[in-house]
Amino acid sequence: MSQPAPFVFHQGTQPLLVSMPHAGTYVPPALAVRFTEEARQVPDTDWHMERLYAFAKDMGASILAATHSRYVVDLNRPPDGASLYPGQNVTGLCPVDTFDDTPIYTRGDVPDGAEIAARRDAVWAPYHAQLRAELDRIRAQHGVAVLWDAHSIRSVLPRFFEGKLPDLNLGTADGASCSPALAQELLAIARSAPGYTGVLNGRFKGGHITRHYGQPERDIHAVQLEMTQCSYMQEALPFSYLPEVAAGVQPHLERMLKAVLAFAAREKPARPVAG
Repeated sequence: MSQPAPFVFHQGTQPLLVSMPHAGTYVPPALAVRFTEEARQVPDTDWHMERLYAFAKDMGASILAATHSRYVVDLNRPPDGASLYPGQNVTGLCPVDTFDDTPIYTRGDVPDGAEIAARRDAVWAPYHAQLRAELDRIRAQHGVAVLWDAHSIRSVLPRFFEGKLPDLNLGTADGASCSPALAQELLAIARSAPGYTGVLNGRFKGGHITRHYGQPERDIHAVQLEMTQCSYMQEALPFSYLPEVAAGVQPHLERMLKAVLAFAAREKPARPVAG
């Protein structure tokens, strides 16, 4: 397998960009040989994101999906690797341990500063350049842009949270990354979804992408949705997509993205877009 580009991109027609920074599974062979057998399975992937959100393309959204595993470089971390949740257990820009707190690398063969910088330049930087360019294009064309950062995670992970995670975890950086009215509208949809639980700015408040790109004062709004994987897939190997399970949650995801587009239509400024 030849090395893929850092991302797959589809340009849509609506003022919505769906970002999938943890959807990638590719690990370069020279790196994979340094991984443990467990890590080669890339268990901490946000699996099947493009399939789960296939309807978004039909709605006119732009889609940006990572190809490389987060074990290569985590696209939802700041470029300096600073912690987004000080005092809490987190993984870094180039993780060295799994969500289960087991080592990714055999014999402690972890990346040094130069290797981290090289991965950042080769994979992280192009993804973020594309994300920035598309948000700016959308805003220039429509006067407003909304970034939906799509994630999923196992529902039970003692390293990061107690008990079972709510199913639909919306994050807006404690209100800083998007309109409070939009956030409340999305929360109402999540909470009204029968059989699912929803929360706003709980354990997951939005990662680097949500916090960095969400600038409501510039008509760029950003929302992260962290979903439980049991809502649409098998949480253990072989991490299979479960279409009949996914069909239960997809209408609620679609309602949320329709609410985003309706919000964008209302917010579209009558004035020319400033820089």
